[in-house]
Amino acid sequence: MDYINLGKTGLKVSRICLGCMTYGAPATGEIKGGRHAWALNEGESKPLLRAAFDLGINFFDTANVYSSGASEEVLGRFLKANARREAVVIATKIHGVMRDEPNGHGLSRKSIFFEIDESLRRLGTDYVDLYQIHRWDSETPIEETLESLHDLVKMGKARYIGASSMHAWQFTKALYLADLHGWSRFVSMQNHYNLLYREEEREMMPLCQAEGIGVIPWSPLARGRLARPWQSESTKRYETDQFGKKLYSQTEEADRKVVDRLGQISEQRGLPRAQIALAWLLSKPGITAPIVGATKSHHLQDAIAALSLRLSPEEIASLEEPYTPHPVLGFS
Repeated sequence: MDYINLGKTGLKVSRICLGCMTYGAPATGEIKGGRHAWALNEGESKPLLRAAFDLGINFFDTANVYSSGASEEVLGRFLKANARREAVVIATKIHGVMRDEPNGHGLSRKSIFFEIDESLRRLGTDYVDLYQIHRWDSETPIEETLESLHDLVKMGKARYIGASSMHAWQFTKALYLADLHGWSRFVSMQNHYNLLYREEEREMMPLCQAEGIGVIPWSPLARGRLARPWQSESTKRYETDQFGKKLYSQTEEADRKVVDRLGQISEQRGLPRAQIALAWLLSKPGITAPIVGATKSHHLQDAIAALSLRLSPEEIASLEEPYTPHPVLGFS
């Protein structure tokens, strides 16, 4: 395993981050909030968490909304039983709906102070290493959010703070205001970035490079679309992942060309598509650690193998050539 500093911080994280949205509790009946029909229960999750840990992954990303809190609970119990707290980097997020009430979501001071304590309780720890805003909250002044997050850092409940998908102008405003007031600065950006969605290259990626922000992309394999031939397999996630359909259903014709090109290079190399797609992402300047979800052990093996895979400039250009501009999605 390779390790790298998260942005300009001294925090060392593995170059693969394990995304824990898959772990927690599968939804039954009507799917609401952060519960998903394709989530694994605790018994099914443990072997994958164990495998990731044994492979040297020290960076684990979850969110309060994943499985309505069960993801944090499963991750917390596993790490408490198998790792020293100082040896792992725990990241979680806040923003989504946790309760059906006026203050049950968002980034107000009230929500932040309540939800951090709930996340710490579920994770079984007294601090998180990286506390991230899951999305931008247009109903709360960003100054209120930033000062509240700064206070959490000063209280020792969060070591660092990060952000997730938003417009580059919003992220720039947040960084400027933090500097202006002397508040803790966002050190990371968790954005939607992969071979099928490269709109982040226009503004967000250059911004992060200029400001020394660590980039930890979510959905690096486009929710499995980059791991197999075009629509060759119907998984439970593919069938029930409404958010994934929203992200990719508008651009299927263009995306198929990229997936087919990926398949050609995969065949030429004699390597799985997932390894090629992740190697492409890891080759990009400023990428700290793709957030990889795993429901099978070979998902982790492919992610680790991608770290040592070097694509030629010609292969990179070939992979990128079929891409066409996409609608900006993933900010809500």
